Amino acid sequence: MLFFNELKRRNVLRVAAAYVVAAWLLIQVAETIFPLFGFDDSPARIVVIVLAIGLIPVLIFAWAFEMTPEGLKKESEVDRTQSITPHTGKKLDRMIMVVLVLALVYFAFDKFVLDPQREAEQQQQQAEQLASVAQEARQEGRTEALVESYGDKSIAVLPFVNMSSDEEQEYFSDGLSEELLNLLAKLPELRVISRSSAFSYKGKDFKIADVGRELNVSNVLEGSVRKAGNMVRITAQLIKVDGDIHLWSETYDRSLDNIFVIQDEIASEVVNKLKITLLGRAPDTRKTDPEAYALYLQGRHLRRQTIAGAYDKAQALLQQALEIDPDYAEAWVELAAIYTNQTNLSLRPYDEAFQLATEAINRAIAIDPEYAQAHANLSYIARSYDNDLVTAARELQLALRLEPANTDIIRSAASLIMSLGRLDEAIALSEFVVGRDPVSPRSHFNLSMYYAYAGRWDDAIAYAGTALALSPGYSGGFYQIGIALLFKGEAPAALEAMQAEKSIWGPIGLPLAYHALGLKDESDAALALLIEKYEKSAPYNIAYNLAYRNEVDRAFEWLDKAEEYKDTGLTDILNERLFSNLHDDPRWPLFLESIDKSPEQLAAIEFEVTLPK
Repeated sequence: MLFFNELKRRNVLRVAAAYVVAAWLLIQVAETIFPLFGFDDSPARIVVIVLAIGLIPVLIFAWAFEMTPEGLKKESEVDRTQSITPHTGKKLDRMIMVVLVLALVYFAFDKFVLDPQREAEQQQQQAEQLASVAQEARQEGRTEALVESYGDKSIAVLPFVNMSSDEEQEYFSDGLSEELLNLLAKLPELRVISRSSAFSYKGKDFKIADVGRELNVSNVLEGSVRKAGNMVRITAQLIKVDGDIHLWSETYDRSLDNIFVIQDEIASEVVNKLKITLLGRAPDTRKTDPEAYALYLQGRHLRRQTIAGAYDKAQALLQQALEIDPDYAEAWVELAAIYTNQTNLSLRPYDEAFQLATEAINRAIAIDPEYAQAHANLSYIARSYDNDLVTAARELQLALRLEPANTDIIRSAASLIMSLGRLDEAIALSEFVVGRDPVSPRSHFNLSMYYAYAGRWDDAIAYAGTALALSPGYSGGFYQIGIALLFKGEAPAALEAMQAEKSIWGPIGLPLAYHALGLKDESDAALALLIEKYEKSAPYNIAYNLAYRNEVDRAFEWLDKAEEYKDTGLTDILNERLFSNLHDDPRWPLFLESIDKSPEQLAAIEFEVTLPK
């Protein structure tokens, strides 16, 4: 106790505390700054070692010397009655507090600012590495057939620029662009780039030549919109990519009452300038009350934000539109999309959402029996919610007949054909979609998934990597790569991929990767956490985790739960290779038959797709 009291009196403990806190702060700063200059971990380790060694002489110095009014003296030479160590101790206390505050500030800055940046940079680097794999795959000729040449009959409709003084009017310029895109996409002889790829240029500086090269199109339609009250000025121009030649341009100063006439005129001019041979004239816009149209565009714009408050506002706007025009089919379909999307955030009970959505879509079809997207959406509900693949095929077949070149409908067809077990056809359709939607991460991700189901692991990795390169952190991207690596026998790399996945797919993939590495305790813990957090939202995924771990009885129990909870993952069950350990069990064919997914039942469903030439 006497020695300890002497340490306190000589401020040795305070000096130690001040040194440790200051050293920690210096180490954190070094670890942050050194990588900026290209240093590896070695200099940071040297800093840690030097500071650790330096603590000993500092403590010896604090014990042997004392600060006095005349300066630094040996402690043995100081008259204790004249000692100012209490005063020095208070200074040290203040210094410790200052350093602690600095350390706290740095900790907060590192945690909430630098950490997210580092994580984003790490994901970007991983995505770029994976994208290079995808590029190598293309150079090896694996994807030469993805994009066919359409000559001059190909176009990208870029988002029209909002020139209005009110930035909130952007929904109108975006909506007009999309309506024109949808209108032109109805022409089978014209290859129209999908919205997701065309709108990837929104708000960016670009050259028309770059757009043409990246999207593989010969023509670009762009323009601007200035809206003030009931008046609108729309400028549109059609540009031939080769030579940056303006084929046509026009400015329209009209009231909103004529908005649909303007859309039809622009579409007709595009068709005329591209000299597309049609059986009839260019398709016309579906017309409604201009006020209802504006409300519809606002509602659709908000719905795509996929957040709780936006869904409520979007629903209110669409209901206002339908009060003005109860026969507005597009508004009914958009309202149905809100209902089903609300289930993703647990904002509406599952059964209630799909029942309301079905009623809304049926209302749209009653109004317009030839509204292709309504039939496609009804097909999705029949397939995912009702488990009625016969109805799903019939409705989607009708949608394809009405709009055979609609990329979204062809994407749905690929998904349905995959569910029917016809993987080669699903891959061919998905490759076609990538050709028309080349910078959409969703298109590349879907193709990656189909390649994985077909056991084409390198192709699966390449296209998942492209999805991540286009959208770093894209949900499921790293998981898809992890699955492919698992089946390639590269378990350590698979674990890294699963750990990089930040969506729900991360917890789904971790038990698989740990099991493949023989880490039973880690796999058990990860699976327990998955069950705890996602029992009702991911019973299908829990089932194939158990199947992969060869826990056959538990896997069948969770498949029963997946059926009970109407897990939409069951649509993929025939293709999911993680269930391979169940295939020889007599319960497997019985379960498939009980959910109408046996090979015989699926083969009896008629569904054919003819791609546009």
